[in-house]
Amino acid sequence: MKHLPSRIVTTVLLLAYAVPLLYLVLTSLKNNQDVVAHSASLIFVPSLQGYVSAFQQGILGAGLSTILIAGMTTVVCLVIGLPTAYGLARSRSILIPIGLSILIILQMIPQTATLIPLYQVLGSWGMLGSYLGLIVADAAMLLPFTIILLRPFFASVPLELEEAAAMDGATKLGTFARIVLPVVRNGVMTVGTLLFIMTGGEFIYAVSFLSNPQQYPLSATVAQQISQYGVDWPALMAIAVLASIPTLIVFAVGQRTLVRGLSLGAVK
Repeated sequence: MKHLPSRIVTTVLLLAYAVPLLYLVLTSLKNNQDVVAHSASLIFVPSLQGYVSAFQQGILGAGLSTILIAGMTTVVCLVIGLPTAYGLARSRSILIPIGLSILIILQMIPQTATLIPLYQVLGSWGMLGSYLGLIVADAAMLLPFTIILLRPFFASVPLELEEAAAMDGATKLGTFARIVLPVVRNGVMTVGTLLFIMTGGEFIYAVSFLSNPQQYPLSATVAQQISQYGVDWPALMAIAVLASIPTLIVFAVGQRTLVRGLSLGAVK
């Protein structure tokens, strides 16, 4: 009986997540007539109309765009964020708390507040309408988040390991690459997974900085189903189902590492 309240809460949370997902999948298997007439009905004739429409609208191209944008943004954030977070974790300067406070403040700035400045900057650099411009914008948005998450992992590495490597003649770069990174690999993979998932679902920058709908990632392709003439619900739901697949694959592959890394970050 003592576990009953926690089980009730768990059941309610599972239903809160499962019911919308079930509705999403079932609606993707209906036609427009069934959606309008019986949107919540569980009795209907299954139809692949929504999925056919999704593939006709270039869902595969949108998926490849999503993988490209999310993958490159993750790489850029990690390449810059890893040495920066390591430096912040090892430095004893009195300016470090100030730097961390600035990173937190930057992370708190609403995304919409950065649209016009980024639009002007990317326009002056000739990057508007290109994947490169969107990757730069996404990386700029997520870099503070990356550094904030990575720093505790580096701070948890014992200094004795680096001192022993230095005594053996290892350089700073060699110590970082061969000693420190292998120790924090779970944390790096955790942050990388989170970055990929967050970038894959980013919408505002995608529709603002990409001028050609053929370049849109999955998140922006979903929004294209809503127009002034109505909503193609089966196609919208089908695209949403297909758009979830890359995220589910990434999470399934890195689930153990993700849980282990988040637990370590919480402890440290």
